[in-house]
Formats: sequence, C-alpha cells, structure tokens
Amino acid sequence: MVGVRGATIYTLSDTASDTESARYAEKENRADLIAGVDLSEEPDDVADILIDLTRRETKSFSNQFAKILTDDFRAAATLNKNPRRFAGFKVLKAPDVPSVLLELGYLSNRQDAQLLTSDDWRAKAAEAVTAAVDAFFAARTRDARATSN
Repeated sequence: MVGVRGATIYTLSDTASDTESARYAEKENRADLIAGVDLSEEPDDVADILIDLTRRETKSFSNQFAKILTDDFRAAATLNKNPRRFAGFKVLKAPDVPSVLLELGYLSNRQDAQLLTSDDWRAKAAEAVTAAVDAFFAARTRDARATSN
C-alpha cells in the first residue's frame, strides 16, 4: 500500500444491487422517499417507475459532479492514478440526492499523511471542493433556465 496515494472520488456503482429485504423495505417506506413526495398511494408499478427515474437522474447528477470535482481537485492535489471509482458505499445510495465520496488520501502513505495534517493543504483542498460545488450548481442553474425558456 505504500506506493498508493492521492485523492479518489467515488460514485455509486452500476452493478450495486439491493437485496430482497431492501426492496421490501423500499416498498413499505415510500412516504418521504423522494424529496418528501409521498408515493404510498401510488400503484406499485407507478411508484417503482418514479423511483427508478429519480435514481437515474440522481446518478447522472452525481457523475456530472464527480467529473467537475475531479477536474477542480486535480489543480489542488495529487489524484490517485485511478481517481474516478465506483462502489456501493451506503452514503452514496440516497435516491434523490446527488452524492460522491471523496477520499483525500491514504494515511498509509507518508506523503499523503503529511498533506492531510497540513492546514495549508486542507484549505487548498477545501477551496477545490467549494469551487466544484459552485460550478456544479451554476451549470444546473444554467440548464434549468435554458429548459424553462
């Protein structure tokens, strides 16, 4: 692990699948599942379609943000040789909230550990994340305006 270093950005995996018990819980807990929209009165097939469409859109937004974050972070820090990865992390599974997991580095790597304890580096990294968030929402705002015109 000593040779491995740099930041990595994870998004939810295409191959991640829910277990049957998770599917059952999803059906039972539809109220407040998608941005407060209560789907409990909808037929199962309609609710499943709406949930699926929301998840697809959320995944697309997550991937868009991950690309922006990767580009912005590249200027601020060393990235892992494979900086964009996909996994089934629980924190990435919200059906209606775009999300990424940013791994800043490896404590097992001496260079990364030194950076992670540096106030200057952490400030630079935080600025890169802030710039990526701002760029993502600016693009979303532009897209929304273009669509409404």
